[in-house]
Amino acid sequence: MTSIWKKSIGKNNIRKYAFNVENILKRDKTMSKQAKSLTSVDVKRVLEFIALKKHSARNRAMFLVALYAGLRVGEVASLRYMDVLGVDDEIRDEIRLDASITKGNVARTVFVNTKLRKELANYIKAVPYKHLADKLFYTQKNEGFTANTLTQFFYYLFGSIGIAGASSHSMRRTFITTLANKGVSVRLLASLVGHKNISTTQFYIDVNDDQKRSAVELV
Repeated sequence: MTSIWKKSIGKNNIRKYAFNVENILKRDKTMSKQAKSLTSVDVKRVLEFIALKKHSARNRAMFLVALYAGLRVGEVASLRYMDVLGVDDEIRDEIRLDASITKGNVARTVFVNTKLRKELANYIKAVPYKHLADKLFYTQKNEGFTANTLTQFFYYLFGSIGIAGASSHSMRRTFITTLANKGVSVRLLASLVGHKNISTTQFYIDVNDDQKRSAVELV
């Protein structure tokens, strides 16, 4: 299959493809902190689009894990069934991230809200595990997602829907901004998402004119 594919597109196109993928990853990395926060309309559009495509259960779960828990894309890709399942295969209300898979090399606990526990239960029912140590999310090639392949997935997902400025970091930024807008302190947010400095967390929080109007009414 690979040799046929190579012959059909030619060596030059293979190089172009590899170059494009590399540029996507570089661009996503540089834009990660400036990634668009998703509106409720954006989220609805993403979920409606996913529902119409193959692997909808997996894709919905990957998107909502990042959105509802504020995980980095590499952390989502590294999750295993045993990370989210506890006694009697009940969904855990806390996920322990090992230091080896976090950006700052510091282990942390991720708190799983009610909505996400329900989503994970639905996903695992649709895609049951063979072994608890298996990756939670697999590609169409039956390979566990990596940070790079999941970054590409989200890049093409948002591109297909036409949500400009969104990337694999958008869900994390949306998580932080949403909680900040609901009054959660920056210090608590930093702890939730694994930031060492609150200045990093503050950089993620979007501010718009409606928020400013509401703020001045508090005086």
